[in-house]
Amino acid sequence: LSIPDKISPSDWTYGEAVLKKRLGDNFFIYASSSNIYAKSFDGINVAGRRLAKEVLDVVQKMAGLKKISFIAHSLGGLFARYAISILYSQQAKETGSGASVMLTSGGSEISRTSGLGAIAGLEPTNFITLATPHLGVRGKNQLPFLQGLSILEKLAAPLAPFIVGRTGAQLFLTDGEPTKPPLLLLMTSDHEDKKFM
Repeated sequence: LSIPDKISPSDWTYGEAVLKKRLGDNFFIYASSSNIYAKSFDGINVAGRRLAKEVLDVVQKMAGLKKISFIAHSLGGLFARYAISILYSQQAKETGSGASVMLTSGGSEISRTSGLGAIAGLEPTNFITLATPHLGVRGKNQLPFLQGLSILEKLAAPLAPFIVGRTGAQLFLTDGEPTKPPLLLLMTSDHEDKKFM
């Protein structure tokens, strides 16, 4: 599963072709399309929930899947981490030869055979992110286009939500509240019902 951020799924065409050539026909490769263009501005949590629903829809339609891997670029890596925290299952019910995991998303339920630690009912294999700002973008020289000018870096944080919405506030770590830390800080450990680690 490849997760583009502000690009379209067709931008993964070359990568998909290379993977298919190397891996053969035993793999199903899917490029996500739930968070393209302006949808990536809704917030990492919103985009992550959207991606989790898309993954569940794909898994439900593709009988016979046993394992799942995620490859994501840039902001897509944060969306994938959030989605995985939703799709992660700690509990399994014994049913004869294996364990059955029931997942619910937006009213649809699916059941897959798997063990503990399943992602969307499948065995997790790889989680790969490229150029993903897991720690946010706040700090000196984090955004190369600002050319290291401290005045521009100071202006970027308060202006980001106006330019790139809720996601901007989350990337600059300015989305927290007095009683709740910023989302990216919460994503550095398991938090409440979300298993980020």
